[in-house]
Amino acid sequence: MLELLRQTARASTSPEMIGRFGMDTITLAGPLEAKLAAMRAAGFRQVMLAARDIVGHPQGIDAAIAAVKASGLRITGFQVLRDFEGLPGHLHHYKVDIAKSMLQMCHALGSPLLLACSSASRHASSDSAIIAKDLRKLAMLALPLNIQVAFEALSWGRNINETQQAWEVVRMADCPNLGMGLDSFHMFAAKTPRSVVDDIDPAKIFLVQLSDFMWQETASFEDRMTTARTFRVFPNEGVHSEELAQLVLKLDEVGYRGDYSFEVFNDDYQQLPLATVAARAAKSAQWLANDVLHQATPLPSWALSGQREGGPA
Repeated sequence: MLELLRQTARASTSPEMIGRFGMDTITLAGPLEAKLAAMRAAGFRQVMLAARDIVGHPQGIDAAIAAVKASGLRITGFQVLRDFEGLPGHLHHYKVDIAKSMLQMCHALGSPLLLACSSASRHASSDSAIIAKDLRKLAMLALPLNIQVAFEALSWGRNINETQQAWEVVRMADCPNLGMGLDSFHMFAAKTPRSVVDDIDPAKIFLVQLSDFMWQETASFEDRMTTARTFRVFPNEGVHSEELAQLVLKLDEVGYRGDYSFEVFNDDYQQLPLATVAARAAKSAQWLANDVLHQATPLPSWALSGQREGGPA
């Protein structure tokens, strides 16, 4: 009997296991409340919030905030601040104002993290010292609000398009609430070796976003942008499943114990019922928890006590 329970445990996913994995609202179509309900029904306990789902709520931002809080889902983070670093003069001041507004929304939601991605602007400086200085300023704006900033290397970023480059400027900025956002799509698109994770302080990895895609090569920045924005798929649905599994195992090996969020932009999923898409995401979470990380569901207390007392095995 006990062995049967163990087999059942290995074949299922507990709330604790799926609790490390979450969905991004940007993946689903429909109103915010329906997205949150679909995630919850599929077994997820956390959500990454896209700004447009908050500001686009028909009853306004306050109603969106109330909906998130009523959902019972823990907030993974809030995204995304684009093209912030390296801009000159009036462009810099403009982006600082944008950042302040996004941080206020992040704070009002109770989100612990703001995601910022590397600039694709042709006006952005390539000077690492300037980039690091701007990221430090962003982190210092977030610090009084108790918000972490996760900086992510876009695979089509103008000056920073590799994880190694992003880590270098994060280290240069040297701010306690500034860390890394890792995205499997961008790492695979840029052919970043997973060994780069060995060089990053695991305490400075604030968020990991997971997705896959259906072809091996994204030869140009345009290919990467098109694929990233229209045809990502969930983990274990694409052609990089082995690479994705090895990346997650590498992160586990170096000591990363934070959140994983499924950031899946997919035009097809936008035309499917929310429950169908959320179920696909849950299947991916089960694959990662059970088959990749081999985290078994804890046995019920009565079974463990029976084992200790010499009960049926």
